[in-house]
Amino acid sequence: MLTNELEYGPRRPKSPVRSMRLAGMVLAVVFGLAACSSNEADDLALDDTPPEQLYNEGLAMVNEGSFGRAATKFADVDRLHPYSEFARKSMIMQAFSWYSAGDYQNAINAGKRYTTLYPGTEDAAYAQYIIGQSYFSQIPDISRDQEMTERALNAMAELVRLYPQSEYANDATKKIRSTRDQLAGKEMEVGRFYLKKRNFIAAINRFRVVVTTYQTTRHIEEALARLTESYFSLGVIPEAQTAAAVLGHNFPDSKWYQDSVSLLQTGGYEPSENKGSWISRAFKKINVF
Repeated sequence: MLTNELEYGPRRPKSPVRSMRLAGMVLAVVFGLAACSSNEADDLALDDTPPEQLYNEGLAMVNEGSFGRAATKFADVDRLHPYSEFARKSMIMQAFSWYSAGDYQNAINAGKRYTTLYPGTEDAAYAQYIIGQSYFSQIPDISRDQEMTERALNAMAELVRLYPQSEYANDATKKIRSTRDQLAGKEMEVGRFYLKKRNFIAAINRFRVVVTTYQTTRHIEEALARLTESYFSLGVIPEAQTAAAVLGHNFPDSKWYQDSVSLLQTGGYEPSENKGSWISRAFKKINVF
């Protein structure tokens, strides 16, 4: 600095604000280096810890109910000893720990990573199950968007498809039914809304989804009855008669069938199946009764 001033003359005083900023930058660098040094020291210490010890420490945390800490410990095993057998075990335990901690997105990420790297191992089915359960645990109320329900359905269906003999396949099958029922319920809710607004075409489109896609759910009887009502309101009598006839054939004791018959009779009609109707074809295609 003295040399520069002698050569080029005295400089203007530095701004106090600029000086404070420079000082802050210096302190940030110093503390950043100190933090890095501390982290590096911690990593070096962990590097010397056998993977089985880290893994067992993670298990101890799981037993204590400290799932978030356990997940972090299992991540250390995977990070520091990536090619050990304990790394593979730690990966599945990460998924379990994150799920138990209620951190579903991290559980899903860990489960997907496991199924990608180790699809043929005995724990792969469990990893897929955790993925499905994580989505299933986030299923919202029927009035809200059902994206999580669809993801849960797809994940559980993938489990049954890939690992049909696993111990988780039975529960996955039950959850598939549950998610399908939820999705059908959403279609019914929207369909009823349109029916109330007398937008019969939009209502029919929603009830049609239930008949063609969710035929095995508990909503099928009402869907057929609502189709009868919608088509009758539009004056499309053959389709109204067919919906009622299919309903009566499959659910003769249903209250929905009795209501449909009563509605048709107000116009002087009776249930009568048109074999060429999409409703008849849908039930022939998916024989579930």
